[in-house]
Amino acid sequence: MAPSSERLFDSLGHFSRFQACVYFASVFQAMSCGIHYLASVFMAVTPNFVCGIPGNVSSVRFYNSCESSIEDIWTQWTSPENYIVVQLENGDIWELNQCSRSKREVGLDLAYEYKGNKSVFSCSDGYLYDDTKWKSTVVTQWDLVCDREWLAKLIQPTFMLGVLIGAVIFGDIADRLGRQRVIWFTSAGQFVFGIAVAFTFDYYSFVIVRFLLAMVSSGYLVVAFVYVTEFVGIKARTWASMHVHAFFAMGIMVVALVGFLVRTWWVYQIFLSIATLPFVLCCWMLPETPFWLLSEKRYEDAQKVINIMARWNKISTPCKVSELCSVQDDLDGGRIGDNDTSSAKKHNILDLFCNWHIARRTITVWLIWFTGSLGYYVFSLSSVSLGGNEYLNLFLIGAVELPCYIIACIGMDKLGRRNTLIPFLILSALICVSIMFIPQDFNILIILANMAGKFSIGVAFGLIYLYTAELYPTIVRSLAVGSGSMMCRVGSVVAPFCVYLRSVWIFMPLLLVGIMALLSGVLTIMLPETLGKPLTNTLVEATEMGRSKKSCSGKTPPAHSGTTLEKIEMFGQEAVSTEK
Repeated sequence: MAPSSERLFDSLGHFSRFQACVYFASVFQAMSCGIHYLASVFMAVTPNFVCGIPGNVSSVRFYNSCESSIEDIWTQWTSPENYIVVQLENGDIWELNQCSRSKREVGLDLAYEYKGNKSVFSCSDGYLYDDTKWKSTVVTQWDLVCDREWLAKLIQPTFMLGVLIGAVIFGDIADRLGRQRVIWFTSAGQFVFGIAVAFTFDYYSFVIVRFLLAMVSSGYLVVAFVYVTEFVGIKARTWASMHVHAFFAMGIMVVALVGFLVRTWWVYQIFLSIATLPFVLCCWMLPETPFWLLSEKRYEDAQKVINIMARWNKISTPCKVSELCSVQDDLDGGRIGDNDTSSAKKHNILDLFCNWHIARRTITVWLIWFTGSLGYYVFSLSSVSLGGNEYLNLFLIGAVELPCYIIACIGMDKLGRRNTLIPFLILSALICVSIMFIPQDFNILIILANMAGKFSIGVAFGLIYLYTAELYPTIVRSLAVGSGSMMCRVGSVVAPFCVYLRSVWIFMPLLLVGIMALLSGVLTIMLPETLGKPLTNTLVEATEMGRSKKSCSGKTPPAHSGTTLEKIEMFGQEAVSTEK
């Protein structure tokens, strides 16, 4: 007898008109998650700057160029080590550096080089910023430079910390109160907090509101993933769940477009926040999933949703709740009978290290999750520093992600999970190394190589969730996927700090990602292939799968992927946290 979920979809259709409407409405809002996750790449830009001056300027000198205002100098500025010489209306001559200023004791003429005595002062009159690209950023708004530069560097990590906490909190709330209510709250929260960010009055309020925005954004992405999975049948579930993240990538592309058009940070933030307003206005129309209603024994409400699905899908005789309940009772009875011993024990994180084979598997899987997230955000966040047009760079980095999920779906069903994961991890490592040997003036080649790196890490990252679920037995599957997703978020918190290492050595972020990807790829060789193999139920079975030398057949029906996802999503929702 088919599981209750498949009885429902066999009756109503696996991806018919109703599911398509719910799916595209829900994943449309996932764009806002991509928008807010990457918004800081332009909002927190640090432009060229020098110390402010205590008076009105009469003339400015920069090397051999003499201008009447500092604004005319910025086009010639090439390095933070540069300084500007200015003469004030009272005759004083000052040298303006980025974090200090010097007054010449003897100022006879406006020469650039000066060997005489100078008095050094702090930047007590603020700073002068280059506004040729951005009229205003949060850095220029609150002078987050010099001794306050570390505050600017905390903007993205604190956001990612909010992402981590939000996923845990809202994932649990969705299991308790329902997916629909969390969808409503988090989508409205993204709009409200997104607008509120633009009207924050100081740095600390900005960070706090962004932290709350990160929590609801992460919460929406996690719950939306579960929500669409519970409405989509087995035949379309793999592709549908994977392509939730394609809309996240489209959000990155929106950031690039809005950043190009709007150059004032708070206006930019408002435009980004209203990009998905149509969903906020209509999300209240989305129904609760019938499976959550059944789990709460709200049978009448579940039947109403099923009837609506049948009407939209033009099914004259919809499935009855009584049929689903009888099937589920049979399944639950079978599970209890088969797993009396295992259910008597409460499993914890130590079970993922119960023996050498499982422990090695866990370390490898955690490393892949961490590496995937680290590489994803390093390539995304550093795209604006590649040279050329930073807006086009970010747009292309987002666009290249769209086909990688298609490749991931095809590869894991045709070649296998491990056989797809290994080459793309190693390829991303090789690309990271090859970028180091490209001359810095070859901007187009550097951008293309970074796109290839993002594509490779994206393919590997796209399939690790499903692969993790298949590597572990039923009794610890949710725990394994949940712990892996937490390692993913640790990677997303570390990624901004990794990008900042460009100031130490321009290739340091790529070197770290390359080392991690190569190590992950090599260790993945020791993982078992899971394509075509049944899901294991006990740790003994999972261990034996790792010891087996048999290679799996590549002719297994693609439906296996959907079956796996169904079992994971229906019985382990607390572990479903998207890779982002």
